[in-house]
Amino acid sequence: MNQYTQNTIMNSEVDDDEIEIDFSEILGALLKKAHIIFLSGIIVALLAFIGTKLFITPMYTSETKVYVLSKSDGAAGVTTSDLQAGSYLTKDYSELVTSRTVMEQVIALLNLDMKPEELMDMVSVESATDSRILTIQVENEDPKKAKEIADAVREAVSVQITEIMDADAVNTVQKADLPDEPSSPSTMKNTLIGGILGLFLAIAVVVLVTLLDDTVKTPEDVEKYLGLNTLTSIPIVDGAKKNKKTKGLSARKFAKKMNR
Repeated sequence: MNQYTQNTIMNSEVDDDEIEIDFSEILGALLKKAHIIFLSGIIVALLAFIGTKLFITPMYTSETKVYVLSKSDGAAGVTTSDLQAGSYLTKDYSELVTSRTVMEQVIALLNLDMKPEELMDMVSVESATDSRILTIQVENEDPKKAKEIADAVREAVSVQITEIMDADAVNTVQKADLPDEPSSPSTMKNTLIGGILGLFLAIAVVVLVTLLDDTVKTPEDVEKYLGLNTLTSIPIVDGAKKNKKTKGLSARKFAKKMNR
């Protein structure tokens, strides 16, 4: 076997070794950089905490509930079929809550400086299964305004349901409450997400740098990447200045130099 063939085989072996992933080496790099990884998580979590407190406006949610009483509900009581039929109508009631007519009435009643579409984005409706109780929620940066809008929406939609859906009455189950704590954003949740994101980013950077680093640093690397036995190594004297232009030699570059 001539020298050219040996060099070709050596180059192919180097390329194959570069493709292989040494999980023990990656794990060692992660353990070595563990303090940097945890520090990155803490820094990103702190940035998420500060960003949530300073740059995100807290929103307050006020909630009110109504019960729709149909004309079929008599003194004999409400039957199961009535509840089932009423639950289907609940979807129609929910559509009326966020209808343009109701939104325009609320805007006119409270003299709000906004469009109906903007008010629709603040209002949400929920209904439990097999129930005619509607839960109306209003989110606003001002807790008092959220309560006022929720009560106004309840009153306006009550009129619409009795007139359009021919319901007997719409009873108030729960008046709008005055929220004392913001419903969003969740500072703890954002901080936790930021910490986890910081950890994953730091881990990804360490793994990527480890995979791309194919420089020959130790005699073991020479045997591993080049398949050569080292006779000796020259240690660097403590205090000696390193040349700034000196860089680690990769296995690929070393193999090319061997071909020359």
